[in-house]
Amino acid sequence: QVQLVESGGGLVQPGGSLRLSCAASGSIFSIYAMGWYRQAPGKQRELVAAITSGGSTNYADSVKGRFTISRDNAKNTVYLQMNSLKPEDTAVYYCNADFISGSDYVKYDYWGQGTQVTVSS
Repeated sequence: QVQLVESGGGLVQPGGSLRLSCAASGSIFSIYAMGWYRQAPGKQRELVAAITSGGSTNYADSVKGRFTISRDNAKNTVYLQMNSLKPEDTAVYYCNADFISGSDYVKYDYWGQGTQVTVSS
């Protein structure tokens, strides 16, 4: 059984910062990529940022220059540093991991439970 546990969401004023963390645990052979997605009320889930095991990153245009994704491969953990937050960043943020299971060596795509980020004065 593999779990993705997210933390770090909350309420912040516009211009503020938050750091999200997502730790993957369980029977994992290797992780190809981890990323963060978000879903605002009435909108589709969208990619925020992703990072491969080699460190290549991809960002949504709306967060470039403000958000930074990083990863600790030894801890199977991905982070999202969010600076200069705007009200339009308000959403539920979901962690995603694309990995090979250590029990059956099959590729899986798992999601975390989501963490709320609210940017408001």
